[in-house]
Amino acid sequence: MSLTLAHALRMGRSSCIAFVGAGGKTTAMVKLAREIKPNVIVTATSHLGLWQTKFAHTHISTDEDSLDIVNHRTQGIILVTGKRERDRLQPVNNKLLNWLYQYCKSRSIPLLIEADGSRQKPLKAWAAHEPPIPNFVDVVIQMAGLDGLGKPLKDELVHRVDIFSNLSGLGNGETISPKAISEILTHVEGGLKNIPKNAKRIVILNKADSLELQAAALAMTPSLLPAYHSVIVASLTNEKVYAVHEPVAGIVLAAGESTRFGKPKQLLDWKGQPFVRAVTLTAIRAGLSPVIVVTGANAEQITSTIRDLKVQIVKNENWKTGQGSSIREGILTLTQPQPDLSQTRNENDVGSAIFLLADQPQIGVSILQALKEKHTEGLHRIVAPMVIDRRGNPVLFDRVTFPDLINIEGDTGGRAIFHKHRIEYLPWHDDGLLLDVDTPEQYQRLVSNEDL
Repeated sequence: MSLTLAHALRMGRSSCIAFVGAGGKTTAMVKLAREIKPNVIVTATSHLGLWQTKFAHTHISTDEDSLDIVNHRTQGIILVTGKRERDRLQPVNNKLLNWLYQYCKSRSIPLLIEADGSRQKPLKAWAAHEPPIPNFVDVVIQMAGLDGLGKPLKDELVHRVDIFSNLSGLGNGETISPKAISEILTHVEGGLKNIPKNAKRIVILNKADSLELQAAALAMTPSLLPAYHSVIVASLTNEKVYAVHEPVAGIVLAAGESTRFGKPKQLLDWKGQPFVRAVTLTAIRAGLSPVIVVTGANAEQITSTIRDLKVQIVKNENWKTGQGSSIREGILTLTQPQPDLSQTRNENDVGSAIFLLADQPQIGVSILQALKEKHTEGLHRIVAPMVIDRRGNPVLFDRVTFPDLINIEGDTGGRAIFHKHRIEYLPWHDDGLLLDVDTPEQYQRLVSNEDL
């Protein structure tokens, strides 16, 4: 099943979304409006071209401060603009804009706002008065057209080319690189400009019409995610959403008492370091962020082995009740509100989490990266490796499953919610994913296999 734009945006029932940037704002807005039928209201805080009215089922052009929408007998996509001014339409006035927001909010109707102009060019920079983003929006979608990548920095391709040059460091006529686009999108006077503090920030790298451009978008993602909640790679004119990149957390479960083994498994040696440190370092190397280690029994000893690492350590006081309480502690730590004092993304705003077991130090970076990549393709609720005909660990859980994970009880682990959500299986050919350490014999088997 292909990923819809509404799903990729994780759009709420009554979201208010502003579209800014260049490279397909109207296309994105129309595609989203058609996906979230039956009714959606579209408006603008910048001028629109007359050609942009053709997508709407109803166009209301007014300079009034409010509307009697019911008497317009409107249905479907309702476009509300200011009056016509030669070959374009004026933005709505502020009073009408606020009225539309309250109207939509009270009736759970999505409100989409084009808050920027780009003269139909792939890329742009922003003048002093731009972009006019209302402070009440829930989501700001920053558009960028990858068809400008690899081409010379010229006015034909970039709106406000001089400002783009100043912000990116590129000279006029120089080749537009992925680094230059990333610099623009993450600059406080560029892509982050005028975004309300509490609004979700999303980049759509549009017109990724070839494998080369999709690879370039993937390479840009690490530099974009610190400033944005997600990066979407798409070709919207071709009705394709290729990937949704979001921060993926790592939660290391290290709270057990190791009763069957007879001593703390988390502290067993694996190639010169304790199990728990090896697992935690693998999560860090795979780019999981944040990484949370849940301790319980033997908490002080375990903490001492990872204290120097950039991780969050949380003690599960209820560890004796089973793994469910550790899962709950990890998710609660991950999702608790954090103060956001800058224009950077809150580190706890993640799209998914991978749970790692402290008695599986043989798990490598490659499986974690593969789980992440599989999740980007469809925002699958659960992604689990499948070795021959057996499910292995670790397992990735999308954020929509977090409320269910919090309610797990006992020692069943994440499989307790498998019946509630569709599982996407990732074929894997390493039976090391099936091995954990419960007995000294299993430990000897693990350490004797040098290839793991």
